[in-house]
Amino acid sequence: MTEWKAFTVESKDHVARVTLIGPGKGNVMGPDFWRELPLIFGELEADPEVRAIVITGAGRNFSYGLDLQAMSPLFGPLLADRALAGPRTEFLGEIRRLQASVTAVADCRKPVIAAISGWCVGGGLDLIAAADIRLASADASFSLREAKVAIVADVGSLHRLPGIIGEGHLRELAYTGKDIDAARAEKIGLVNDVYADQAAVLDAADAMAREIAANPPLVVQGVKDVLDQPKAGKVADGLRYVSAWNAAFLPSEDLTEAIQAVFEKRSPEFKGR
Repeated sequence: MTEWKAFTVESKDHVARVTLIGPGKGNVMGPDFWRELPLIFGELEADPEVRAIVITGAGRNFSYGLDLQAMSPLFGPLLADRALAGPRTEFLGEIRRLQASVTAVADCRKPVIAAISGWCVGGGLDLIAAADIRLASADASFSLREAKVAIVADVGSLHRLPGIIGEGHLRELAYTGKDIDAARAEKIGLVNDVYADQAAVLDAADAMAREIAANPPLVVQGVKDVLDQPKAGKVADGLRYVSAWNAAFLPSEDLTEAIQAVFEKRSPEFKGR
């Protein structure tokens, strides 16, 4: 298997386990994550021995989401030259590259089960929304937090979650950026089941993956294809729209304030400019 910087990948008995490993604290999503994710899922999709995939996070947390410090070069030119078409066009391309990384998970023909423990924030929620099935440990917490850092979520949560948790719950999470615990996540359908701890949720995910893998693989892939077909075009259209929206409107004083507040470890003061 290929050596990865942001993941480990193991395969056994027709089941692959993909584990986020950082390299930053809380498995934050930096350049290596976005580059490697579609390559990994491309390899797993092409591997006839793999019939189901479990994705999880190393350590206590699934993922703190986007690595703002490592990914800040994406925002710098846009904020410095906010009136120019060049930086906006480059930023549009970068958004669509990040979108394509997560879409590689959603489009993988093999079923994907997310096993979530601890924090699952921002980009972490984008990632699990692209999975077929989500399971959580009792200590899991979830947050669609982009609004709190002056960003419209643009990597898939706003487009995939309506079919998972419904419009009302999604709007509440997206408008407030609030945290919810595993019990609330189960109640609104974000996760199928909640287990006692990280070991238990991984065992459950592995058992479910093995149960899936025991079925005729081409039939399972066909079921996934049929289930995905009605929503695929709508999601793709939505991703293109939000990428263009953010390329046009993301630069703001509030975004600069949000990034500075993160680095200075203080609460931001937003002014709507």
